[in-house]
Amino acid sequence: MDASASINLRYEDISLGAEFETAVHIVTEADIATFADVTRDHHPLHVDSAYARSRGFPAVIGHGLFGLSLMEGLKSELKLYEETSVASLGWDEVRFKAPIVAGDALRVRFRFVEKRPTRNPERGIVIETLDLLNQRDEVVTAARHISLILTRQADRGATAAK
Repeated sequence: MDASASINLRYEDISLGAEFETAVHIVTEADIATFADVTRDHHPLHVDSAYARSRGFPAVIGHGLFGLSLMEGLKSELKLYEETSVASLGWDEVRFKAPIVAGDALRVRFRFVEKRPTRNPERGIVIETLDLLNQRDEVVTAARHISLILTRQADRGATAAK
């Protein structure tokens, strides 16, 4: 399969218990600094190595929300719902379990744990549990994500509208 090809899972394609793992991203100090700039959160733990070391960290640490954002970005690179995602409905049970440090090799492991139809037969809700893992297989961030995705009926409706 072409690595750039989209899988485009529909609601009906979601198999509860199915697991996926993403590619690895090596976190750099520049990644952390860019996130600090974009979010305007320049707390010294994220931008000052000496300060971070004075608080017991080996270097600057990534924001918790950097890890959460990276989870979504790495997952989106799999292109599971490239053209079938309608919306992210939210993140629940987010836990920052360990620091993200420049040099960490992070990847996401996730699985489908729940799905349910909506009132609109063209859309369904899918819930995933996700773990952001470092190079030591430690969970640095854990969460549940709720997505709204298209059903096969949406495809039939689009064809009928043409």
